[in-house]
Amino acid sequence: MRNFTIYLAILLCLMASKILGQETFEAQAKKIALKIENITNEQKAALKVEVEEVNLQLEKGSISQEQADVKKQQLSQARATIIENKVAVTQQELKELVQAQVEGKINSQDFINSEKSKTFKFYYGKNEIIDNVKRKDSINENKFVKRTSNQIVLATGFNNLMTNGSVENSGFYYLRSSFLEWGLTFNTRLFKDSNLLHLKYGLTGVYNTLYLTNNRYFITDKSQTVVAYYPYNLKNNSSYFKNVFITIPIFLELDFTKNRIEDKDNSFRIQRGFRVGLGGFVGYNTNSKQFLSYEKDGNQITERQKGNWNVDDWNYGLSTYIGYKATSLYLKYDLNPLFKDNAIKQNNVSLGVRFDFN
Repeated sequence: MRNFTIYLAILLCLMASKILGQETFEAQAKKIALKIENITNEQKAALKVEVEEVNLQLEKGSISQEQADVKKQQLSQARATIIENKVAVTQQELKELVQAQVEGKINSQDFINSEKSKTFKFYYGKNEIIDNVKRKDSINENKFVKRTSNQIVLATGFNNLMTNGSVENSGFYYLRSSFLEWGLTFNTRLFKDSNLLHLKYGLTGVYNTLYLTNNRYFITDKSQTVVAYYPYNLKNNSSYFKNVFITIPIFLELDFTKNRIEDKDNSFRIQRGFRVGLGGFVGYNTNSKQFLSYEKDGNQITERQKGNWNVDDWNYGLSTYIGYKATSLYLKYDLNPLFKDNAIKQNNVSLGVRFDFN
């Protein structure tokens, strides 16, 4: 578990440094989350237009039902690939942002001087209490407090495979192997007169990447997924194995934010103090891909291999987080092995930083 100690130390430094630059850091991270959401929405809208055009051709009789189904499948795959490639770019932006925060390159004063604008929050449900809360910048605004609020979740960090309860000598690069999770969740206060216990649930997309060491790559040998040495020198930074999941996370959250008592009413605020979440997730594997980049006969070659590599269609596991305000230290562990038929069971484990934006 020595490597986990290293991970923990790095991420604790990150959380400590946010005292000086948290607002700026969270604001930039939220922009990245919104950028990912916009990418998905744009591609879905474009796909809808293309599918409608295929349906029009079908109605006119210029193509058969079978041809229409094939075209729709091809269009859907093309848009999914575009989303995947564009999200990969934003994932790199997020990594650079986290690195800048760790190195203390983000100046919170810039945010204080330029971001004194209104913050818009979107909620649904029945209004329970309306309370005037005094902001840090001395601006009073009405806070509409409700039992359920929607949140954007964004998480990133280290990813690896655990064998026999350890990630030591796993055969994967520790700092390069990473995960990205983003999506929409809902936060519901379970008790009307207590702010302590909350239920969090939603839908997220998860990208898990693994970078093999020693010029190796994955191959399938009958029902087994094994590693082999590649005949050409692989580029370490651009040769990796990636799995994409759609997951449903569920947490019970303890929110230690203090109630604000004003005008004889209790105002229940969330994510203003320390939080602890315990829960789990279930997900479905949408695709598995292996990217191999190397030089052959003076030519730069990049292969993108798509298959299943005996990766289980479903994954499920336990997850937890502990944090302050919108930022948390985040740990996930898959209870089922990544490769379902391998003699040696290897379970995916992720450790990183998580943001929950109201």
